[in-house]
Amino acid sequence: MTSSASPSFASVSQLRTWLDKSLTQVLPKSALGKALHYLDGQWQRLTRFLDDGLIPLDNNAVENAIRPFVVGRKNWLFSQTPSGAQASAAIYSLVETAKANGLSPYDYLQFVFETLPTLGEDDDLDTLLPWRWKETRPV
Repeated sequence: MTSSASPSFASVSQLRTWLDKSLTQVLPKSALGKALHYLDGQWQRLTRFLDDGLIPLDNNAVENAIRPFVVGRKNWLFSQTPSGAQASAAIYSLVETAKANGLSPYDYLQFVFETLPTLGEDDDLDTLLPWRWKETRPV
């Protein structure tokens, strides 16, 4: 059901045409005007996914990945020292990066904590990064 108050768009180009027309007809300081100007200002970001089919339509994966940091942020308020809070944040970061690389966080951290003390000054710490460990991990 379409009315003049709520237009229906079959394509992004139709939405852009409507936006350009509406920007000239609405007071910029009104709530609708502010919304339209925001849409206009974000247009490139909004339509970026059209340029590359590999770009996801949403950022739900990122939002879900950072959720533990939000929980952690509340916990860090009760850290005894700044270095304790930094250590906690580092562990959260390692766990989430391991997950993002398809690794078991437990197995990955176990490997890192067992291997790190055995490395010498000349050893490459980059081999312990989740995306590198995935390639070199013991089978």
